[in-house]
Amino acid sequence: MKHFILATLAALTLTSPAYALDPSTYQGQTPPTRPHIQQPDESALLEHSHYRNTDGNSIHSPAHTSGNQAPVGATAKCGDGSFSFSQHHRGTCSRHGGVVSWL
Repeated sequence: MKHFILATLAALTLTSPAYALDPSTYQGQTPPTRPHIQQPDESALLEHSHYRNTDGNSIHSPAHTSGNQAPVGATAKCGDGSFSFSQHHRGTCSRHGGVVSWL
């Protein structure tokens, strides 16, 4: 049983994200990259605050637009009419009336 646990821990260590993103493990291939975060045009938004998501990225907080049109980078429309820029479904539009539609 002890050998099974050690083998399992070794396998998890070798497949962890830190190892997976180590360029030396790809032997001449390009390692995967995180998706580019497209920042919205601040001039199109009425609110200008940000938060740090679970990945550590700075994300624009849900915001309204003067023309009620989805701004660049918006991922969802919230119940209060604001647009979310969330990178994950969980928690999107929380405290903003929930998700009305995904963009």
